[in-house]
Amino acid sequence: MLAIVHACAVIGIDGVPVEVQVDFNPRAGIPSFSIVGLPDSAVRESRERVRAAIKNSSLQFPNKGYVVNLSPADLPKHSTLYDLAIAVGVLASTDQVPMHALEQAMYLGELSLDGRIRHIKGVMPMAYTAFKAGYDTIYVPAEDAGQAALIDGINVIPVETLGQLVEHLYGLNPISPFQRDKVILNHHHGAINSVDFADVKG
Repeated sequence: MLAIVHACAVIGIDGVPVEVQVDFNPRAGIPSFSIVGLPDSAVRESRERVRAAIKNSSLQFPNKGYVVNLSPADLPKHSTLYDLAIAVGVLASTDQVPMHALEQAMYLGELSLDGRIRHIKGVMPMAYTAFKAGYDTIYVPAEDAGQAALIDGINVIPVETLGQLVEHLYGLNPISPFQRDKVILNHHHGAINSVDFADVKG
């Protein structure tokens, strides 16, 4: 079964939408997990993080054949931010995540082996890219939600673990969207960062 999950690359300060296409072959005689589409070493290593995170989240990882294509294939892919999209694609292609949850949503985040979703860089330009591309929702690591929420017009869902995300997608334990008024309030009180351009030297 084929599942298509949406993610994003950052080139300089600009975001570029990326399709994470995961094809699962349950009839594969030899277990395999291939990632194509100009992945760097950090992206290629995601197969080990994804496998461990799924298993340690009490989910199933059928030991069969997987092909992951990162499209557009001519765009170099860097960073660990594709982990979450790849994991969601694996779960969707093995009937563990509803396919409709992949529509109009972008998934970003690095996975720990225990299923926790870790901080990534460049969330704000990726959230802006998702908004411009017409996505309704963006799923990000919980600690990056405040930054993503600086972009208005898109629902930002802060996710802490892969298991929590699966429960949310099935409607079992919904995660509330990040409240933008928290960002505004913290900004007015100087709690987001206690530095500004006045602190830049040189």
